[in-house]
Amino acid sequence: MYPIRHPSHSLFLPLRGHHLHLRQWGQHRPDATPLLLLHGWMDVSASWQFMVDALPPAWLAERLIVAPDWRGFGHSRPLECATPSDPLAYGSADHYQFADYLADLDALIAHLNAELGRPAGAAFDVVGHSMGGNVAMLYAGVRPALVRRLVNVEGFGMPASQPEQAPQRYARWLDEIGALRQGTLALKSYPNAQAVAQRLRKTNPRLAPEKADWLASHWAAPDASGQWQVLGHAAHKIVNPHLYRADEVLAVWRSIRAPLLVVEAQADSLGQWYRQGEYTREQFHQRLQAAQPQCRIEQLPDAGHMLHHDQPAALAALLQAFFADGA
Repeated sequence: MYPIRHPSHSLFLPLRGHHLHLRQWGQHRPDATPLLLLHGWMDVSASWQFMVDALPPAWLAERLIVAPDWRGFGHSRPLECATPSDPLAYGSADHYQFADYLADLDALIAHLNAELGRPAGAAFDVVGHSMGGNVAMLYAGVRPALVRRLVNVEGFGMPASQPEQAPQRYARWLDEIGALRQGTLALKSYPNAQAVAQRLRKTNPRLAPEKADWLASHWAAPDASGQWQVLGHAAHKIVNPHLYRADEVLAVWRSIRAPLLVVEAQADSLGQWYRQGEYTREQFHQRLQAAQPQCRIEQLPDAGHMLHHDQPAALAALLQAFFADGA
């Protein structure tokens, strides 16, 4: 089994109609900026454990690290659920709006500042992976004073859309909500934890077996019949009814004031998701150059999209240096 170096502490925070599950490491010191870690789509806060374990104990002794489970993921649950620890109940939601992640993050920062005795407008360091990286980039543009330093890990955004796509997108959204209601849109289940670990390694062949075994018990849980279910609501599979407006996203990115570090895997993840030429890493870099020309881009070798699993020590070293620079 994977040996945990820095155990986390879990708590539930009533926030915007949800029991928001938080995973915490380290301890807060008034002279150190807390760090928020934001996970990606169909992932959980425990996914950051390997990178946190690569941090030196002295670093954690001086800094609080907080990683939430986004609504509909991990152990976060709507208040309507009987208990926040119910492993599989995600309430009556039939879709999720991306803007809610921004509002949840805003409420979380306000709560943490009050809880830690910091000024209401005190800033955080923020690291986001994939979907979490996109949330972090938008939030840093919308609330620039609340982000001291920003790290986007494999959060590329999406291809630009055209208004003509709207009718078909809304129709698809309605159809998928209907499929969820009818029970034909669901996440795959697994017979045991070992099968979950195999699924994780199939998606990411670089994931070491002991890491996959450990993560499986945090990424899924058994239901009443003994089948293991992914800790994520099937409604997350429903397409966003709103088109991705690249021009609006760039306008928000231009408002970012925090120093920005973009970390990518040397292996090109975008080629796995989009047709050739539909959206490329070069186009992502062009967007960055247009909106944040001073940003720093780092690529990690021998890593894929889940580079915080593949190269946790290298990522941890980058973060330590970046957060210390100019502190």
